[in-house]
Amino acid sequence: MSSLGHENNTISLQELCKEPLLAIPPHYIQLDHQESFSSPSHLMPAIPIVDMASMTVGQAKDFELQKLHSSCKEWGVFQVVNHGVSSSVVEKLKYEIEEFYKLPLEEKMRYKLRPGDVEGYGQTIANLKDQKIDWADRFLMVINPIHKRNPHLLSELPSSLREAMEAYFKESQKLAMVLFKLIGQALEIDKREMEDMFEDGLQLVRMTYYPPCPQPELVVGLRPHSDAGGLTILLQVNGVQGLQVKKNGVWIPVNILPDAFVVHIGDAMEIFSNGIYKSIVHRATVNSVKERISIGMFFNPKLEMEIGPATSLINEKNPPQYKRMPMEQYVKDFFSRKLRSKTIVDQMRIKGEQPNTE
Repeated sequence: MSSLGHENNTISLQELCKEPLLAIPPHYIQLDHQESFSSPSHLMPAIPIVDMASMTVGQAKDFELQKLHSSCKEWGVFQVVNHGVSSSVVEKLKYEIEEFYKLPLEEKMRYKLRPGDVEGYGQTIANLKDQKIDWADRFLMVINPIHKRNPHLLSELPSSLREAMEAYFKESQKLAMVLFKLIGQALEIDKREMEDMFEDGLQLVRMTYYPPCPQPELVVGLRPHSDAGGLTILLQVNGVQGLQVKKNGVWIPVNILPDAFVVHIGDAMEIFSNGIYKSIVHRATVNSVKERISIGMFFNPKLEMEIGPATSLINEKNPPQYKRMPMEQYVKDFFSRKLRSKTIVDQMRIKGEQPNTE
Protein backbone atom coordinates (compact mmCIF):
# COMPACT_ATOMS: atom_id res chain seq x y z
CA MET A 1 0.00 0.00 0.00
CA SER A 2 1.07 3.55 -0.66
CA SER A 3 0.45 7.04 0.64
CA LEU A 4 1.93 8.53 -2.54
CA GLY A 5 5.01 10.17 -1.14
CA HIS A 6 5.33 13.77 -2.31
CA GLU A 7 8.83 13.15 -3.67
CA ASN A 8 7.35 10.82 -6.31
CA ASN A 9 4.27 12.72 -7.37
CA THR A 10 5.95 14.48 -10.28
CA ILE A 11 6.22 11.24 -12.26
CA SER A 12 2.81 9.74 -12.99
CA LEU A 13 -0.29 9.73 -10.85
CA GLN A 14 -1.63 6.83 -12.92
CA GLU A 15 1.41 4.72 -11.99
CA LEU A 16 1.30 5.65 -8.33
CA CYS A 17 -2.43 4.85 -8.11
CA LYS A 18 -1.81 1.25 -9.13
CA GLU A 19 -1.11 0.61 -5.45
CA PRO A 20 -4.01 0.86 -2.97
CA LEU A 21 -4.00 4.16 -1.13
CA LEU A 22 -3.92 4.34 2.66
CA ALA A 23 -4.86 8.02 2.51
CA ILE A 24 -5.12 10.84 0.02
CA PRO A 25 -1.86 12.83 0.29
CA PRO A 26 -2.46 16.38 1.53
CA HIS A 27 -0.97 18.02 -1.58
CA TYR A 28 -3.93 16.68 -3.62
CA ILE A 29 -6.70 17.65 -1.19
CA GLN A 30 -8.63 20.69 -2.51
CA LEU A 31 -11.66 21.16 -0.31
CA ASP A 32 -11.98 24.84 -1.29
CA HIS A 33 -13.29 23.79 -4.73
CA GLN A 34 -15.99 21.43 -3.48
CA GLU A 35 -18.97 23.78 -3.38
CA SER A 36 -22.23 21.88 -3.10
CA PHE A 37 -25.02 22.02 -5.64
CA SER A 38 -27.93 24.32 -4.90
CA SER A 39 -30.43 21.69 -6.06
CA PRO A 40 -30.40 17.99 -7.03
CA SER A 41 -28.47 17.33 -10.24
CA HIS A 42 -31.54 15.93 -12.04
CA LEU A 43 -33.17 19.37 -11.67
CA MET A 44 -30.18 21.14 -13.23
CA PRO A 45 -30.58 22.73 -16.66
CA ALA A 46 -28.80 20.96 -19.51
CA ILE A 47 -26.26 22.85 -21.59
CA PRO A 48 -27.52 23.75 -25.09
CA ILE A 49 -27.21 21.41 -28.07
CA VAL A 50 -26.33 22.83 -31.50
CA ASP A 51 -27.17 20.72 -34.56
CA MET A 52 -24.68 21.43 -37.34
CA ALA A 53 -26.80 19.61 -39.93
CA SER A 54 -29.53 22.24 -39.51
CA MET A 55 -27.08 25.05 -40.32
CA THR A 56 -27.50 24.43 -44.07
CA VAL A 57 -31.31 24.29 -44.37
CA GLY A 58 -33.47 27.39 -45.03
CA GLN A 59 -35.35 28.61 -41.98
CA ALA A 60 -33.73 25.97 -39.80
CA LYS A 61 -30.38 27.62 -40.54
CA ASP A 62 -31.52 30.97 -39.12
CA PHE A 63 -33.02 29.28 -36.06
CA GLU A 64 -29.90 27.21 -35.41
CA LEU A 65 -27.60 30.21 -35.90
CA GLN A 66 -29.65 32.14 -33.34
CA LYS A 67 -29.42 29.12 -31.01
CA LEU A 68 -25.64 29.08 -31.43
CA HIS A 69 -25.54 32.82 -30.67
CA SER A 70 -27.65 32.51 -27.51
CA SER A 71 -25.64 29.46 -26.37
CA CYS A 72 -22.39 31.42 -26.63
CA LYS A 73 -23.94 34.51 -25.03
CA GLU A 74 -25.91 32.95 -22.18
CA TRP A 75 -23.81 29.86 -21.48
CA GLY A 76 -20.38 30.02 -23.12
CA VAL A 77 -20.61 26.27 -23.75
CA PHE A 78 -22.65 23.90 -25.90
CA GLN A 79 -22.69 20.38 -27.27
CA VAL A 80 -22.42 20.03 -31.03
CA VAL A 81 -24.07 17.10 -32.85
CA ASN A 82 -24.15 16.10 -36.52
CA HIS A 83 -20.79 17.83 -36.72
CA GLY A 84 -19.44 15.98 -39.73
CA VAL A 85 -16.35 14.57 -38.03
CA SER A 86 -15.90 10.97 -39.18
CA SER A 87 -17.01 8.45 -36.55
CA SER A 88 -14.29 6.04 -37.68
CA VAL A 89 -11.64 8.74 -37.11
CA VAL A 90 -13.04 9.41 -33.62
CA GLU A 91 -13.28 5.73 -32.66
CA LYS A 92 -9.74 5.04 -33.89
CA LEU A 93 -8.43 7.95 -31.85
CA LYS A 94 -10.27 6.82 -28.71
CA TYR A 95 -8.80 3.33 -29.05
CA GLU A 96 -5.26 4.62 -29.57
CA ILE A 97 -5.43 7.01 -26.61
CA GLU A 98 -6.58 4.21 -24.32
CA GLU A 99 -3.73 2.06 -25.64
CA PHE A 100 -1.26 4.87 -24.94
CA TYR A 101 -2.26 4.98 -21.28
CA LYS A 102 -1.75 1.22 -21.06
CA LEU A 103 1.92 1.58 -22.07
CA PRO A 104 4.60 0.92 -19.45
CA LEU A 105 5.67 4.02 -17.56
CA GLU A 106 9.13 4.02 -19.17
CA GLU A 107 7.48 4.31 -22.60
CA LYS A 108 5.30 7.24 -21.58
CA MET A 109 8.24 8.94 -19.87
CA ARG A 110 9.89 9.41 -23.25
CA TYR A 111 7.53 12.37 -23.56
CA LYS A 112 7.82 13.67 -20.02
CA LEU A 113 7.55 17.33 -19.08
CA ARG A 114 10.99 18.90 -19.08
CA PRO A 115 12.03 21.65 -16.67
CA GLY A 116 10.66 24.98 -17.82
CA ASP A 117 8.38 23.41 -20.46
CA VAL A 118 4.59 23.38 -20.52
CA GLU A 119 4.44 20.71 -23.24
CA GLY A 120 4.82 17.01 -22.53
CA TYR A 121 3.48 14.16 -20.41
CA GLY A 122 3.11 14.15 -16.64
CA GLN A 123 1.42 15.96 -13.82
CA THR A 124 0.91 19.70 -13.93
CA ILE A 125 3.25 20.58 -11.10
CA ALA A 126 2.82 24.01 -9.60
CA ASN A 127 5.71 26.43 -9.54
CA LEU A 128 4.45 27.81 -6.27
CA LYS A 129 5.48 26.06 -3.08
CA ASP A 130 2.62 24.22 -1.34
CA GLN A 131 0.20 24.75 -4.26
CA LYS A 132 -2.30 21.93 -4.52
CA ILE A 133 -2.03 19.45 -7.40
CA ASP A 134 -4.86 18.26 -9.63
CA TRP A 135 -5.78 14.56 -9.65
CA ALA A 136 -4.71 13.93 -13.24
CA ASP A 137 -1.91 13.18 -15.67
CA ARG A 138 -1.86 15.25 -18.82
CA PHE A 139 -0.11 15.34 -22.17
CA LEU A 140 -0.07 18.79 -23.78
CA MET A 141 1.35 19.54 -27.25
CA VAL A 142 1.37 22.41 -29.75
CA ILE A 143 0.17 21.07 -33.10
CA ASN A 144 -0.13 24.25 -35.18
CA PRO A 145 1.72 26.09 -36.65
CA ILE A 146 3.58 22.96 -37.68
CA HIS A 147 6.98 24.63 -37.30
CA LYS A 148 6.14 25.23 -33.62
CA ARG A 149 5.69 21.51 -32.91
CA ASN A 150 8.06 20.09 -30.32
CA PRO A 151 10.32 17.58 -32.14
CA HIS A 152 10.41 15.05 -29.27
CA LEU A 153 6.63 14.79 -28.82
CA LEU A 154 4.07 14.19 -31.62
CA SER A 155 6.59 12.97 -34.20
CA GLU A 156 7.98 10.41 -31.71
CA LEU A 157 4.64 8.91 -30.67
CA PRO A 158 3.79 5.31 -31.66
CA SER A 159 2.90 5.49 -35.37
CA SER A 160 -0.69 4.25 -34.92
CA LEU A 161 -1.43 6.94 -32.31
CA ARG A 162 0.31 9.65 -34.32
CA GLU A 163 -1.64 8.76 -37.48
CA ALA A 164 -4.94 8.66 -35.55
CA MET A 165 -4.16 12.06 -34.03
CA GLU A 166 -3.22 13.64 -37.36
CA ALA A 167 -6.48 12.41 -38.92
CA TYR A 168 -8.47 13.78 -35.96
CA PHE A 169 -6.60 17.10 -36.04
CA LYS A 170 -7.58 17.66 -39.67
CA GLU A 171 -11.26 16.94 -39.03
CA SER A 172 -11.51 18.95 -35.82
CA GLN A 173 -9.70 21.88 -37.48
CA LYS A 174 -12.37 21.89 -40.21
CA LEU A 175 -15.11 21.87 -37.57
CA ALA A 176 -13.46 24.70 -35.63
CA MET A 177 -13.16 26.87 -38.74
CA VAL A 178 -16.86 26.32 -39.55
CA LEU A 179 -17.74 27.30 -35.98
CA PHE A 180 -15.58 30.44 -36.16
CA LYS A 181 -17.31 31.39 -39.43
CA LEU A 182 -20.78 30.88 -37.93
CA ILE A 183 -19.85 32.78 -34.76
CA GLY A 184 -18.60 35.63 -36.93
CA GLN A 185 -21.96 35.69 -38.73
CA ALA A 186 -23.87 35.60 -35.45
CA LEU A 187 -21.83 38.49 -34.02
CA GLU A 188 -21.79 40.38 -37.34
CA ILE A 189 -18.00 40.57 -37.25
CA ASP A 190 -16.31 41.33 -40.56
CA LYS A 191 -15.51 37.99 -42.23
CA ARG A 192 -11.92 38.95 -43.05
CA GLU A 193 -11.25 40.10 -39.47
CA MET A 194 -12.48 36.75 -38.12
CA GLU A 195 -10.30 34.81 -40.55
CA ASP A 196 -7.24 36.98 -39.87
CA MET A 197 -7.58 36.33 -36.15
CA PHE A 198 -8.26 32.59 -36.00
CA GLU A 199 -7.60 30.84 -39.31
CA ASP A 200 -4.42 28.71 -39.06
CA GLY A 201 -3.87 30.03 -35.54
CA LEU A 202 -2.06 28.58 -32.54
CA GLN A 203 -3.55 25.16 -31.79
CA LEU A 204 -2.82 22.80 -28.92
CA VAL A 205 -4.04 19.36 -27.89
CA ARG A 206 -4.31 18.03 -24.36
CA MET A 207 -4.96 14.40 -23.45
CA THR A 208 -5.94 14.07 -19.80
CA TYR A 209 -6.06 10.88 -17.70
CA TYR A 210 -7.95 11.06 -14.40
CA PRO A 211 -7.22 7.94 -12.29
CA PRO A 212 -9.97 6.63 -10.01
CA CYS A 213 -9.78 8.07 -6.52
CA PRO A 214 -11.13 6.30 -3.40
CA GLN A 215 -12.24 9.66 -1.94
CA PRO A 216 -13.16 11.76 -5.00
CA GLU A 217 -14.83 14.40 -2.86
CA LEU A 218 -11.40 15.40 -1.51
CA VAL A 219 -9.70 16.08 -4.85
CA VAL A 220 -10.19 17.98 -8.11
CA GLY A 221 -9.39 16.43 -11.48
CA LEU A 222 -8.97 19.83 -13.10
CA ARG A 223 -9.38 22.98 -11.06
CA PRO A 224 -11.97 25.62 -12.00
CA HIS A 225 -10.79 27.82 -14.86
CA SER A 226 -11.73 29.22 -18.24
CA ASP A 227 -9.69 28.35 -21.32
CA ALA A 228 -7.43 31.08 -22.67
CA GLY A 229 -8.15 30.68 -26.38
CA GLY A 230 -10.96 31.17 -28.85
CA LEU A 231 -12.71 27.79 -28.87
CA THR A 232 -12.06 24.44 -27.20
CA ILE A 233 -13.43 21.22 -28.68
CA LEU A 234 -13.60 18.47 -26.06
CA LEU A 235 -13.99 14.76 -26.78
CA GLN A 236 -14.79 12.35 -23.97
CA VAL A 237 -12.73 9.24 -24.71
CA ASN A 238 -14.05 6.44 -22.51
CA GLY A 239 -17.62 7.39 -21.62
CA VAL A 240 -16.97 8.35 -17.99
CA GLN A 241 -18.61 11.69 -17.10
CA GLY A 242 -16.93 14.32 -14.94
CA LEU A 243 -17.10 17.71 -16.66
CA GLN A 244 -18.95 20.46 -14.79
CA VAL A 245 -19.61 24.07 -15.82
CA LYS A 246 -20.41 27.02 -13.59
CA LYS A 247 -23.52 29.06 -14.32
CA ASN A 248 -25.06 31.62 -11.99
CA GLY A 249 -22.73 30.45 -9.23
CA VAL A 250 -23.84 26.81 -9.45
CA TRP A 251 -21.84 23.83 -10.72
CA ILE A 252 -23.81 21.95 -13.38
CA PRO A 253 -22.76 18.43 -14.46
CA VAL A 254 -22.48 18.03 -18.23
CA ASN A 255 -24.02 14.80 -19.52
CA ILE A 256 -22.04 14.45 -22.75
CA LEU A 257 -24.08 12.83 -25.49
CA PRO A 258 -22.71 9.92 -27.52
CA ASP A 259 -21.06 11.17 -30.74
CA ALA A 260 -21.12 14.78 -29.52
CA PHE A 261 -18.35 17.26 -28.78
CA VAL A 262 -18.47 19.87 -26.03
CA VAL A 263 -17.40 23.32 -27.26
CA HIS A 264 -16.16 25.94 -24.79
CA ILE A 265 -15.98 29.65 -25.46
CA GLY A 266 -12.53 30.80 -24.31
CA ASP A 267 -11.18 34.06 -22.93
CA ALA A 268 -9.83 35.24 -26.30
CA MET A 269 -13.31 34.91 -27.81
CA GLU A 270 -14.86 36.81 -24.90
CA ILE A 271 -12.36 39.60 -25.48
CA PHE A 272 -12.72 39.50 -29.31
CA SER A 273 -16.53 39.68 -29.00
CA ASN A 274 -16.08 42.65 -26.64
CA GLY A 275 -17.88 40.76 -23.88
CA ILE A 276 -20.95 39.73 -25.89
CA TYR A 277 -19.89 36.11 -25.42
CA LYS A 278 -18.61 34.87 -22.07
CA SER A 279 -15.90 32.28 -21.52
CA ILE A 280 -17.12 29.40 -19.40
CA VAL A 281 -15.56 28.45 -16.05
CA HIS A 282 -15.40 24.66 -15.81
CA ARG A 283 -13.77 21.90 -13.80
CA ALA A 284 -13.37 18.14 -13.87
CA THR A 285 -14.37 15.78 -11.08
CA VAL A 286 -13.03 12.24 -10.73
CA ASN A 287 -14.62 8.83 -10.35
CA SER A 288 -14.19 6.50 -7.39
CA VAL A 289 -13.97 3.28 -9.42
CA LYS A 290 -13.06 4.06 -13.04
CA GLU A 291 -10.57 6.28 -14.78
CA ARG A 292 -11.77 9.10 -17.03
CA ILE A 293 -9.98 10.11 -20.22
CA SER A 294 -10.60 13.18 -22.38
CA ILE A 295 -8.90 15.00 -25.23
CA GLY A 296 -9.26 18.73 -25.78
CA MET A 297 -8.33 20.74 -28.87
CA PHE A 298 -7.60 24.42 -28.22
CA PHE A 299 -8.03 26.89 -31.09
CA ASN A 300 -6.35 30.24 -30.48
CA PRO A 301 -5.58 33.39 -32.47
CA LYS A 302 -2.46 33.52 -34.64
CA LEU A 303 0.72 34.24 -32.68
CA GLU A 304 1.45 37.35 -34.75
CA MET A 305 -1.96 38.89 -33.99
CA GLU A 306 -2.96 41.30 -31.25
CA ILE A 307 -5.70 40.22 -28.84
CA GLY A 308 -8.45 42.77 -28.36
CA PRO A 309 -12.08 43.51 -29.28
CA ALA A 310 -12.94 43.10 -32.98
CA THR A 311 -12.68 46.53 -34.61
CA SER A 312 -15.89 45.86 -36.60
CA LEU A 313 -17.81 45.68 -33.30
CA ILE A 314 -16.47 48.91 -31.81
CA ASN A 315 -18.34 52.19 -32.14
CA GLU A 316 -19.53 55.08 -29.95
CA LYS A 317 -22.39 52.99 -28.56
CA ASN A 318 -20.17 49.95 -28.02
CA PRO A 319 -16.78 51.14 -26.73
CA PRO A 320 -14.00 48.58 -26.08
CA GLN A 321 -14.33 46.79 -22.76
CA TYR A 322 -10.92 45.10 -22.96
CA LYS A 323 -7.33 46.20 -23.51
CA ARG A 324 -5.19 45.01 -26.41
CA MET A 325 -2.17 42.73 -26.06
CA PRO A 326 0.18 40.91 -28.47
CA MET A 327 -0.82 37.24 -28.70
CA GLU A 328 2.68 36.01 -27.79
CA GLN A 329 2.58 38.03 -24.55
CA TYR A 330 -0.96 36.80 -23.88
CA VAL A 331 0.20 33.16 -24.12
CA LYS A 332 3.18 33.80 -21.85
CA ASP A 333 0.94 35.48 -19.29
CA PHE A 334 -1.50 32.57 -19.31
CA PHE A 335 1.13 29.89 -18.72
CA SER A 336 2.90 31.94 -16.04
CA ARG A 337 -0.25 32.25 -13.92
CA LYS A 338 -1.93 29.91 -11.51
CA LEU A 339 -4.82 28.17 -13.28
CA ARG A 340 -7.78 29.85 -11.62
CA SER A 341 -11.13 31.14 -12.83
CA LYS A 342 -10.89 33.95 -15.41
CA THR A 343 -7.65 35.68 -14.44
CA ILE A 344 -6.64 36.69 -18.00
CA VAL A 345 -10.03 38.24 -18.78
CA ASP A 346 -10.01 40.09 -15.47
CA GLN A 347 -6.51 41.40 -16.20
CA MET A 348 -7.47 42.70 -19.65
CA ARG A 349 -10.80 44.23 -18.70
CA ILE A 350 -10.67 48.02 -18.93
CA LYS A 351 -10.92 49.60 -15.50
CA GLY A 352 -14.46 50.45 -14.56
CA GLU A 353 -16.05 47.55 -16.44
CA GLN A 354 -17.77 45.02 -14.23
CA PRO A 355 -16.09 41.60 -13.96
CA ASN A 356 -18.02 38.44 -14.79
CA THR A 357 -18.40 36.64 -11.48
CA GLU A 358 -19.16 33.24 -12.97
